Amino acid sequence: MRADLVGYVPGTIRSAVRRAANRFNVDIVRNPFPRRLAKLCALLGIRTLVDVGANSGQYATMVRAAGYEGHIVSCEPLSAPFARLRANAARDPAWHTERLALGAKVGEVSVHIAGNSYSSSVLPMLDAHLDAAPESRYVADERAPMSTVDRLLTGYTHLPDQLMLKIDVQGYEWEVLLGAEQTLSRLAAVQVELSMTPLYDGQRLMGDIVDLLTSAGLEPWALEPGFCDSRTGRMLQCDGIFVRPAAVAAR
Repeated sequence: MRADLVGYVPGTIRSAVRRAANRFNVDIVRNPFPRRLAKLCALLGIRTLVDVGANSGQYATMVRAAGYEGHIVSCEPLSAPFARLRANAARDPAWHTERLALGAKVGEVSVHIAGNSYSSSVLPMLDAHLDAAPESRYVADERAPMSTVDRLLTGYTHLPDQLMLKIDVQGYEWEVLLGAEQTLSRLAAVQVELSMTPLYDGQRLMGDIVDLLTSAGLEPWALEPGFCDSRTGRMLQCDGIFVRPAAVAAR
């Protein structure tokens, strides 16, 4: 092989593989999100991760595989995904599970169950969501207990500080944050789903959530692409990560 071609073929192969994956609506990237998230947890010394809207434990499984070793508290209100969540966490003594919806108050709430499970929400779904993902249409309702982040964490007095809060609750993010009023000052980081256009009736959009978190002393750190309308390419939701500058400085 000519010397000037050494190192060229591997790059060409990588490009060919990526193009082939793209044809199947899949991308191959360096430094993928789970690895970056685990690196952030290590940078901030995150020792407790509160996973709100856990479904069957996909997020916790992802961060564990990426190298996060601290405590996880996963909350899921719906009985079927919670059963899978509890089974997935059964062999991990630092992974705690709660069948709970999290919001601004303690009580009980009705959750709309989506056909794809992970689009389930306390809020009514709007046509913009259904048009982009018809399989997410609601198929049933289920009552579930509701608590707040503040109250939840009082039951885990053994958990260490250096907290990160992850919120994926399909339009109900504002209420979860209102229920974390006391916890916000303890948070080193927040990962929250941000909607750029209304997908659920009554939800707060990206600008409101960003304003609330920045007013609590957290700064934007990263954005991760999320739910897109495959017909138009428009991004409807993304995940925002917000970090407390003092937590970085302390490390």
